[in-house]
Amino acid sequence: MPKCTHKGCGKEFNPDDNIDNSCQFHPGAPIFHEGLKGWSCCNKRVSDFDEFLQIPGCHYGRHSTEAPVAPKPTEEPKQAAAPTATTAGVEVYGTAKQQSETVATAVPAKEETKKEPEPELEDDETIPVAPGTTCKRRGCGVSFKNNETSRGDGSEAVCVYHPGVPIFHEGSKGWSCCPRKVLEFDEFLKIKGCKQGKHLFVGNKKESDQEEMVDCRTDWYQTQSNVILSIFAKNKESTDVKFTSRSITIDIKMKNNQRFKKTIQLFHLIEPENSKFTALSTKVEINMKKVGGISWAALEPTSDVKSWTTFGVTGGGGTIDWPYKESSLSAAMVA
Repeated sequence: MPKCTHKGCGKEFNPDDNIDNSCQFHPGAPIFHEGLKGWSCCNKRVSDFDEFLQIPGCHYGRHSTEAPVAPKPTEEPKQAAAPTATTAGVEVYGTAKQQSETVATAVPAKEETKKEPEPELEDDETIPVAPGTTCKRRGCGVSFKNNETSRGDGSEAVCVYHPGVPIFHEGSKGWSCCPRKVLEFDEFLKIKGCKQGKHLFVGNKKESDQEEMVDCRTDWYQTQSNVILSIFAKNKESTDVKFTSRSITIDIKMKNNQRFKKTIQLFHLIEPENSKFTALSTKVEINMKKVGGISWAALEPTSDVKSWTTFGVTGGGGTIDWPYKESSLSAAMVA
């Protein structure tokens, strides 16, 4: 059967069943900028290349076998001829107008240079696979048919893939595991794998179901009315934050059976009903509403702090003694 050439689809299809809305795809161009990856036709951005390939298409239509046509850039007298722009070695894709705006406001970014490839996984063939499941190895794209065909000894059971990682640098695109480099993104996707092995449809079954508790990097800052705490965690499956007036309990479940769970006692009181959290692609942002607009000297209680300056307190009540007492808070607010 023919294979759809629409970006973000790439599925085999039966021409007799090719009807409206049977294909979900991206009509735009890929955008890689400052470590984030996405499509010019939709707003979602991710940091991992495999996650980028899994971003669902934002348009629907019929499958196609025609060669993809790059979107025409916006006509700009002096900039339309420049197909790409680079900032500190990180490519920016899209229209000429988008490029000029992005470069003008960009900050120095880390180059996407060679990274060590992750340890290769092997399929646990005792785990059943649903027909149509796509091989997870980079550069393969073969869909599972049945155990005899896709896991047997025939030619369709051979996986041709890239064990390395994608490298995008100064206009060229390729893989860390082989020397070939190209300029166009569509040509990059067609670079044939440099290694053969077995398909990876499901991966290894975990040796143990025990969760791995991990520690995530945190950062916080405050305004006159709020304290904002960031927990840096990617690949999240679920996030929950419980608020009380004196503490917060954070529970983040991530892929690969990893979990971050912590209760933080707070330096001062908050309003639980007016506090909230937001799960973003690379972090969880927790916004806590202060009681009384008091300036926090730390996120958690500490014996190292004896007094600190408050926001908006005038007169003789500009500092508050530690340990914190509700009476001292009241006195400071009315001073």
